[in-house]
Amino acid sequence: MTAQVSDRYLLDTSAILTLIEDEPGADRVEEVLRTEDVLLPFVAGLETYYITLLERGADEADHRLLLLRQLPVRWLDTVSDIVLVTAGCLKAQHHLSFADCLIAAFATEAAAILVHKDPEYDVLNSLRQERLPYRGGQPK
Repeated sequence: MTAQVSDRYLLDTSAILTLIEDEPGADRVEEVLRTEDVLLPFVAGLETYYITLLERGADEADHRLLLLRQLPVRWLDTVSDIVLVTAGCLKAQHHLSFADCLIAAFATEAAAILVHKDPEYDVLNSLRQERLPYRGGQPK
């Protein structure tokens, strides 16, 4: 009998917001959280917090952070040299945000599938990705 190897998934900020705001693709994020080994980089937590703070205020931002801390995920909050160098190379080679470079570098180091709805990642062909439905069905 052989053990089945499960994939590891890493959630981008867009996947977290999809779940919280019950956008198209939220059911897939829920399924991944229920059935898979899931990683959440601190950058996605930070982005979720500040975006919510700007759009909905401190009470909602604090509430969402509490919800994130209760998810069945392993938080990634240490930036190894491998992540640092990978993120730096991505930033030098592509027009990606600083946060997206770090998130992609975490996914690369963990050999994880990046779950997102951010068309910025489309340039990263070597990164394993699961794209959630883009808003309006088209990349933004």
